[in-house]
Amino acid sequence: MKTAVQQRRNRFLLALALVAAPALAVDPVVTGPAPVGTVQVVRPKSITVQRAKNPSMAPVKGKILSVHSPFETGDCSLCHEHKSAKNPGKVIIPGDAGCYVCHEDFLDMTKRRFQHAPDKIACMTCHNPHNANQKALLTSATPQLCLDCHTGIGQWMSQRVQHGSLTEGANCMNCHNAHASNVENLLKRLPFDLCVNCHSRDDIVDHNGVKITNIKALLEQNKVHHGPVAQKDCSACHLPHGSNVFRLLAAPYPSTFYAPFDPKTYEMCFGCHDETLVTIERTTTATRFRDGDRNLHFLHVNKPDRGRTCRACHEVHASQRTYQIRESVPYGSKGYLLKVNFEKRPDGGNCTQTCHTARSYTNAAAPQAKAK
Repeated sequence: MKTAVQQRRNRFLLALALVAAPALAVDPVVTGPAPVGTVQVVRPKSITVQRAKNPSMAPVKGKILSVHSPFETGDCSLCHEHKSAKNPGKVIIPGDAGCYVCHEDFLDMTKRRFQHAPDKIACMTCHNPHNANQKALLTSATPQLCLDCHTGIGQWMSQRVQHGSLTEGANCMNCHNAHASNVENLLKRLPFDLCVNCHSRDDIVDHNGVKITNIKALLEQNKVHHGPVAQKDCSACHLPHGSNVFRLLAAPYPSTFYAPFDPKTYEMCFGCHDETLVTIERTTTATRFRDGDRNLHFLHVNKPDRGRTCRACHEVHASQRTYQIRESVPYGSKGYLLKVNFEKRPDGGNCTQTCHTARSYTNAAAPQAKAK
């Protein structure tokens, strides 16, 4: 029977095969011990339901933020039988067809591959034809208007770490077209392009106020990309709507430079990488980072208190070096850059004057003595 790790890995590899699709940003690393216990990753189902009751189409009162032009000018006859607002009569052309008389540009959207369900049912599912207390004649404010139907997304958004794109600016519409799109899930652009387009600035911070790396610049300047990045699949590691793990990660991963080793805290990595990489002390097959058969991943990571986490040596988005080996790692809350100084050799490698004095390793196993 396949283990949970194997099942996760197989699902990821299948996703890569089906799609031509940024994981952790470089941020100052806390060097103290990691919190005891593991983070519970809650995965709500993405449920979509039909709104229980459609909003009233009558003109609203209160603070008005948008008004339909015919209603504002008092010419009800554009949509109704009579011009008078006191007695407009029936709607001349019912349904969306009446909207398209003026909003002809939206007819082109109906030809797009993916249609928003309310858009196929009626414009008035989301818009008031007279006036509104919201912009764009919306019947209620976003994102709540969206969450009335997309209840599962609301559960994601209630988690500890929220995506800034859902809480700032146009929120849901930062990424989605509310009417129709040629990209699945009504995205405005392909997912990877959407992510990199926003994560191309130097002023973005996470939920703790820590500066997030300019991913676009990082990828352009470092051509050795992590597998999910090379496949343009940010969602292999990140959840776009919300998570209980820092950086919107899809599974637990230590947020510190040092951490007691526990396979549960590395679920993010072990979803693809075999955990024997760091769980067996002696091997000639699990990793090339070994001195003979001495597993140096195990030596660095598998400790009960100050194990070095993956980030100590690897940059998980992109690097100049194979295996995403870092040039340096931010160390401490002030962001001091600790040089890694790794040099690869055909039969091993060297680390010079980094966390320790100069060390070298040879990954060829020592010859076994013949039995007499």
